[in-house]
Amino acid sequence: MTDLRKFLILIAAGGSAAVLLAAIGSQYIGGLAPCHLCILQRWPHATAVLIGALALAFRARILPLLGTLAALTTSGIGIYHTGVERGWWEGPTTCTSGPVGGMSTDDLLNQIMNAPLVRCDEVAWQLLGLSMASWNALISFGLALVWVAVWRRTA
Repeated sequence: MTDLRKFLILIAAGGSAAVLLAAIGSQYIGGLAPCHLCILQRWPHATAVLIGALALAFRARILPLLGTLAALTTSGIGIYHTGVERGWWEGPTTCTSGPVGGMSTDDLLNQIMNAPLVRCDEVAWQLLGLSMASWNALISFGLALVWVAVWRRTA
């Protein structure tokens, strides 16, 4: 295994591990409860970490491609989540609020009582005008590019 290939795998998988740890830390240390889409963004990062461990042990050409797919998947979810937060499109009905104009009082109360604690269409934290979902999308896209570099160095 070349040193550069190993280094790139450590960056790609380590980057996913760092993003995942930051998300979990913000939840348990920072008190930011994740919404449904936030949780969905974590799974591909966990998968990328596992793929990275396998790629260090085995030189299978499919592994960097799977790492790329995992990074692009979480980046795509992050873009979708960003659009939900900014009101560009509607999010899943399980974690956003819908119009209440034509609802009866009982239906409205039922919707309120069954609403999730954390909504996907509200930004819980941001840095430089970008939400956690937006940062995840950008960082994960960069990690996908690193996975592509790993693939190019795998015979």
